[in-house]
Amino acid sequence: MYVSVTGLKTHSLYASMKFWFLTIPALRAAQRADGILLCENKSRNGCHHTLTVWKSRAHMLEYVRSPKHVKAIRSFSSIAVGGLLSYESNIIPSWEEALLKWD
Repeated sequence: MYVSVTGLKTHSLYASMKFWFLTIPALRAAQRADGILLCENKSRNGCHHTLTVWKSRAHMLEYVRSPKHVKAIRSFSSIAVGGLLSYESNIIPSWEEALLKWD
């Protein structure tokens, strides 16, 4: 399995609105993507996180190249700061485990 944990903090109220405008379609696309095992999001300390688990890295990369994800990614540098952690795993991590690794 391939795990991805993201965390983004928006720059302003306007950036936050744009973030959600782009994120909701991308999140829905991820939830329906081939190879997805888990797709969840949550906010913590003003940071918006996603936790996705894929059958394989290839499945994750197929989604990353999808039109809705590409559209969202192209805008994020102007509206948010953050990071991404991706790794191979034999188990689906809990949010606590995933965020400990992300931190």
